[in-house]
Amino acid sequence: MRQWAMVIDLNRCVGCHACTIACRAEWEVPVGNGYRRNWVKHLGPEETPHGLAFTFYPGLCNHCDNPVCVEVCPADEVEVVFKDPYSNKTKKMSVRATYKHPFTGVVLIDKERCLGCGNCVEACPYHARYLNEDLEEPKADKCTFCFDRVIRGEEPACVKTCIADARIFGDLSDPKSKVYELVHKKGAKPLVSKEVNIGPNVYYIGKEKDLYLLMKQAPTKRTWEELE
Repeated sequence: MRQWAMVIDLNRCVGCHACTIACRAEWEVPVGNGYRRNWVKHLGPEETPHGLAFTFYPGLCNHCDNPVCVEVCPADEVEVVFKDPYSNKTKKMSVRATYKHPFTGVVLIDKERCLGCGNCVEACPYHARYLNEDLEEPKADKCTFCFDRVIRGEEPACVKTCIADARIFGDLSDPKSKVYELVHKKGAKPLVSKEVNIGPNVYYIGKEKDLYLLMKQAPTKRTWEELE
């Protein structure tokens, strides 16, 4: 199985927000109410064990290996036949409204079946989802790695728009890909803590002092447990 992934280079990110604006325009994300599919947060300046640091935290859905959002979706399971956008192979799976795509590893939402309950929004330890209450029937929404664009052979909107080429997107299962090299050979790191490591597929590379600031943003509890 492929696993789409992204590496963000903190050495290159200038905090311009081109990525967030491109995402909002591409997916018509409503303005206000905290609605966003991705974000750029300023971190620092702050003293670290490695010196004074100031950096940015570009965040988005991590398309985790073990996504807790899938666990808490209360929609009834239905059988769906998925098609590999590369080989045209098919696979039948029983899925809820939120599911992990079997051929790309991307976590997606079936908007027609989403109940708008907000369970997945509360469950995500990265706060990467929102409930669009501007709709007549509220629906959950989040980053999809621009699934529709990528299967057409295009880059995600945030990657294409980044003025500093700070975002690298590709297939983490492909040893020839740039993301594979950055993760397995250059030491790009996911945003995890000892308490929460659910296999995020967004990675960061940068100076040690900047990564120290970034890792302080890692979740320390699986928030879905509060729903039980």
